Amino acid sequence: MSDIELVITRTKMLESLLEEGLGAVGKGLHEKVTSVQDKLSPAIVKKLRFVATLRNKLVHEASYQQLDDRPGFERACAEAEHELRGMTAPPQVINKGCFGAVLLALGAMGTIVWRLV
Repeated sequence: MSDIELVITRTKMLESLLEEGLGAVGKGLHEKVTSVQDKLSPAIVKKLRFVATLRNKLVHEASYQQLDDRPGFERACAEAEHELRGMTAPPQVINKGCFGAVLLALGAMGTIVWRLV
């Protein structure tokens, strides 16, 4: 995958997470980040701005043909994506068996009370 394909693909995915998960609005990644900046940590804002800046340079500057630090770009994208997915994921039930245990205990108590009557 070329640098341009990588940058466009990863940026689109980050924009989508911001829009769908946090209600971000705007024309590009910078504007979307600004629209929800109060919901984000300073660290993720910095990563997203880094990604947006490199995306803009690669797309708009004729002399900028490839990423200077592709691994750094990929790392920033992966970390931002991980944090955004964590923020927008539905809550997970940690102890699924607890409700069942309560019902069993109540059922056992009901049996004991019934026998006492």
